[in-house]
Amino acid sequence: MTDELIESILNESRSFAPSKKFIKQANLNKEEAERLKEEASRNHIEYWAKLAKDELDWFLPFKNILDESKAPNYEWFNDGEINASFNSLDVNASNNPEKTAIIFEAEDGKSERITYKELLSRTSQFANGLKKLGVVQMDRVVIYMPMCPEAVIAMQACARIGAIHSVVFGGFSSNALKDRIEDAEAKIVITADGAYRSGNIVPLKQATDEAVAQSSHEVKNVVVFKRTGEKVEFNQERDIWWADLISGCDSHCDPEPLNAEHPLFILYTSGSTGKPKGIQHSTAGYILHAKTTFSWIFDIKKDDVFWCTADVGWITGHTYVAYGPLLAGATILIYEGAPTFPDVGRFWKICEKHAVTIFYTAPTAIRALMKHGDEIPQSYDLSELRLLGTVGEPINPEAWMWYHNIIGKERCPIVDTWWQTETGGAMISPLPGVTNTKPGSCTMPMPGIDVDIVDESGESVEAPNQGGYLVIKKPWPSMLRTIWGDNQRYIETYWDKFDGRYYVAGDSAYKDTDGCHWIMGRIDDVLNVSGHRLGTMEVESALVSNEKVAEAAVVGKPHDVKGESIFAFVVTKGNRPTGEDAKKMQQGLREWVNEQVGAIAKPDEIRFSDNLPKTRSGKIMRRLLRAIAREEAITQDISTLEDESIIKQLQGKE
Repeated sequence: MTDELIESILNESRSFAPSKKFIKQANLNKEEAERLKEEASRNHIEYWAKLAKDELDWFLPFKNILDESKAPNYEWFNDGEINASFNSLDVNASNNPEKTAIIFEAEDGKSERITYKELLSRTSQFANGLKKLGVVQMDRVVIYMPMCPEAVIAMQACARIGAIHSVVFGGFSSNALKDRIEDAEAKIVITADGAYRSGNIVPLKQATDEAVAQSSHEVKNVVVFKRTGEKVEFNQERDIWWADLISGCDSHCDPEPLNAEHPLFILYTSGSTGKPKGIQHSTAGYILHAKTTFSWIFDIKKDDVFWCTADVGWITGHTYVAYGPLLAGATILIYEGAPTFPDVGRFWKICEKHAVTIFYTAPTAIRALMKHGDEIPQSYDLSELRLLGTVGEPINPEAWMWYHNIIGKERCPIVDTWWQTETGGAMISPLPGVTNTKPGSCTMPMPGIDVDIVDESGESVEAPNQGGYLVIKKPWPSMLRTIWGDNQRYIETYWDKFDGRYYVAGDSAYKDTDGCHWIMGRIDDVLNVSGHRLGTMEVESALVSNEKVAEAAVVGKPHDVKGESIFAFVVTKGNRPTGEDAKKMQQGLREWVNEQVGAIAKPDEIRFSDNLPKTRSGKIMRRLLRAIAREEAITQDISTLEDESIIKQLQGKE
């Protein structure tokens, strides 16, 4: 990292302390947080054991805490018995049956409220329907659904009877679905006739039919939820309507007592190449981390309305929609449609309509909405918001400040969370009543999480502002247990780099002089320009800090002299520049990066487009950008791309 960049970051990144008012009501204050961290430091294993006993309801209490005999395939609480659905639904339906569990907002604006009592009843009825189809413990069930309450019900029903669910994002193609059905060897697929997106209908049933027909693994049944009413092909021997399946089924279903290590779900990581990589999570360890991090990071109160905008097809939707909030007895909001339909004020309209108090979304969504200016969010009443969060990738300081000033009105703490599909829940994040936040930094590890930054030899990087590999030095309960069906790949991917000493996250990071963590991006996103290592995030942040730039994505391109050259894709505020205007802006942005970071970070090429290529969940498709920058054939699946029309712009062909 260049000295110029360090100085720029430290000068631009002000520190924001939580207000006295927020501190006074926070679930975790400084003294309590320090006590938890001290307990974890003194006895890491007993710390987690105490939390597991205090936070979860067990059918059979555990005696074993951490089993390291098969490391790095660690096991936690492996002689105890528990059920994730019981902890999510029965506990809360017993304590507060009429409390709203889910507020559902359809894309057409209609809404529905479901209480904990009702959610338990509907989940139990569907669980009995799955039993009627012969689903038993350890059977795999693929869920390919719209973002609606039934998706959560299907997940919870699987957990209730011990089936292993594997949710596939509804924006994935039939081919991607086929790969996941085959890898999981799914017995059942749960889908819908279609899903609403931007005023259009996504043909989920059609994609499911194609996937099942092409799969080398035979699916016994396809359960179809009638969401749109569109006419679909129906195989009478295999397919069954959701309503017909649950007809006559009892609305009571006893939860199965399951071993703590029973696989709760398999989730395939997005953007993988070749054979899908199925991340396998256990039951007890996962729900423990989901519940505690949700309660601490989001400072959840009994009257809060929590909205995480992630689809349940991603890990964020698993942990902070389908499980964490329900484990904590919270009220969640689920929105079916696109964030910009019918206009770019949709998110803020929903916040106003349902009095959302906690809003958790991705930096890409923030930047996309920021691009349309301040007036739109300012035209809505966002006064109920009291806490904001970001997830998915590092957030650039300019977007953080916009979020803080325009959406939070300078009164809402921002929790910038770092974690992965593999970690199960947030690992590094501000605690909103404790931590001084910095724009662009995820700040400090959660209590009980032992994070370090190491060099190529695996030794701790002691000097501040020096980048290295982000590693986790001690096992934690919600860590992935293996890669489904390929344990050797699990070991090679996450443990071999430093001979099994640490979990290797695959991200590069550094700590500043205050000990706050800054994520630079994936290790493979770190550029090596003339022998200098630069994080793509560093260059992107410099570009986006320019007042004319809305978004930027940077990739490396092989270079005969430098090793790698820097290729930047830029979305400007206002119209996309062309011709001489584009050349003038390109030169201006190069000089801007030179001033912000240094000459080494000046992009060799800058290409303008109306948007960056993103999945429907808002993630930038960086592998696609690398292929375009290198003028390679596009071989990856682009069916999840939100707007395929921009590819020609990205290729410089229009």
